Amino acid sequence: MAVTIYEALTLIEKNLPTFSTELIPIENAINRVSSKTLKATIALPTFNNSAMDGYGFRGDANGYNIIGKILAGDSHTYELNNGECIKILTGANVPASVETIIPQENTKESETSITIEKPVKFGANIRYKGEDINEGETILHVGDTVNSSHIGLLASQGITHVEVYRKVSVGVFASGSELKLHHEPLGDSQVYNSNTPYLLSRSEELGCNTRFVGKSDDDIESLKELITAALDCDIIITSGGVSVGEADYTKEAFESLGMECVFNKIQIKPGKPTTFGKIGKTLILNLPGNPLASALNFEIFGKFIISYLSGKKACYHDSITAKLKVDISSNRPVPNIIPGTFDGIFFTPVEKFAPGMVNVLNHCNGMIIIDANTDELKTDDNVKFLPMRWDFLRENFKEFTS
Repeated sequence: MAVTIYEALTLIEKNLPTFSTELIPIENAINRVSSKTLKATIALPTFNNSAMDGYGFRGDANGYNIIGKILAGDSHTYELNNGECIKILTGANVPASVETIIPQENTKESETSITIEKPVKFGANIRYKGEDINEGETILHVGDTVNSSHIGLLASQGITHVEVYRKVSVGVFASGSELKLHHEPLGDSQVYNSNTPYLLSRSEELGCNTRFVGKSDDDIESLKELITAALDCDIIITSGGVSVGEADYTKEAFESLGMECVFNKIQIKPGKPTTFGKIGKTLILNLPGNPLASALNFEIFGKFIISYLSGKKACYHDSITAKLKVDISSNRPVPNIIPGTFDGIFFTPVEKFAPGMVNVLNHCNGMIIIDANTDELKTDDNVKFLPMRWDFLRENFKEFTS
């Protein structure tokens, strides 16, 4: 019996294992997932310092006598009385007796004194210890994907290494006598295999270590050899060979090696024959053979598996509310996937698509899924857009200030 999309994701989650970690230099940690929560051991700033070149003073007067000068890096300090000030440069340590710093351009200067021409607020232009980061403040959470801002933050604490989850290993193999690899010559009634290169490259985009295991014809023994060779991977991703056709041997080969099938059909179009199971600790995701159906269902189920196994805190699908650019008729007994493009306001479906097409994802940046109970959506209706390969950029300049 076919499961719903929600049931499929729930069953997948219940069958996902935990994974080991490794310690790596922060320079190599971009896009890796933290396996520990880290806290600041150094307050930033580490001391009260001046935000600009100016004069530090205390009290309330029109004129102040200059009693000294502090440069950045100087360790000495001053005790100011009312009516006294010190010249202080950007980044210099601010003495405890200084209450306010005034920019030098707001003053009239002489050799021994200043007169304030443009007052500032009490406490202005002092960067106080810990106002950026307090000692003990969390700077990296378990499940955070490390980015460049994290690297700068870790470096500011003198942290050289970070513990991360191990990269997910993905094995993909090709099967089908009618399919040729892209570097092989085509025979009569043959086509190039686009699914295997796509699944490998998409998994790499998601941060996996990938391996092409090899190519098999449609016989059980050669399929078993490829499956066995990939059982050291965290997940084996294949496409095709799980429907009811006479030559669909992939399912039989997996089952002969002891695969525990969690589900083998999903209430979705396209993508009904999507299968998920496991052999020991190795997960199996078998996607439809049609290229577009395979790619779209990978985004829904494969991406979730990889995100979860990577240790990401944010591994569940989120959506962006968009307005529909055109009317859509669905009239399907199951949820229907519609690929298309989101331009920041509107979602526009691609004009022509079918499960077996290859040149569709090249013209869209995501998809919507229409519920089985929805027969029609009208222009300007709100839809839930699911992004793919998400860089929200455009071909020419558009004003983006608010």
